[in-house]
Amino acid sequence: MDINLLYKLFLSIFFISSINAQEGNAEADFSGVWNNFPPEGTRSFQNSQLIGELPPMTPWARALYDQAKPTFGAMGVPVLETNDPVYQCFRPGTPRIYMHPFPMEIIHTPGRVLMIFEYDHVVRQIFTDGRDHRTDLGPMWMGDSIGYWDDGVLVVETVNFNDRTWIDREGVPHSDELKVVERMYLDDEENLVIDIEITDPVAFTESWSGRRRYRKVDWVIEEFSCMDNFTFKAWEEELAEYD
Repeated sequence: MDINLLYKLFLSIFFISSINAQEGNAEADFSGVWNNFPPEGTRSFQNSQLIGELPPMTPWARALYDQAKPTFGAMGVPVLETNDPVYQCFRPGTPRIYMHPFPMEIIHTPGRVLMIFEYDHVVRQIFTDGRDHRTDLGPMWMGDSIGYWDDGVLVVETVNFNDRTWIDREGVPHSDELKVVERMYLDDEENLVIDIEITDPVAFTESWSGRRRYRKVDWVIEEFSCMDNFTFKAWEEELAEYD
């Protein structure tokens, strides 16, 4: 075969491979403020659960769940009786942060995607510069997040959690072996979709998943200051006595 033809063929293959690699790593633009926009059939539990039923818990997790005193769900109690960690102003954790009905802003920077939640002004960093998970950190409330782009989808893996948060607002627990994998992408209507997979061999008998959906809004993130359960006392008593 002619050497020039071989050279041209090589260049063509290299060029096509380069284009495919670039397309495979294409980044979508999630910039802006997003508010919850639940898919049909999920609105009844959007503010308290990731899915509309209990996940497949191990006996260890079920025992902790039975001890929980959430303010939502079938076991819901008044705020003064709850043992929900967020009422002590602790971070809600991932993915629970998505269940609090407040907007979030996403900001892209080189090698990093920032999620700024209005709820308690939680800032979540997702590093996309190719780094591995850090090994010099103690267990974290929101976990350590790294991600990569896959054809317009941001794939995020979060690990290194403490075991003090709940998966949702109804008391589903997890261990420090929790791993959360998210796939974030824009659907055909430019809504932000987040598919969430939960894996925790101590707390759950198998992996399970849920979905959140958001639409862009012309808002700004406002100030939010956490108030612990003692601050709620006078307000709740006044509400209970309201005629």
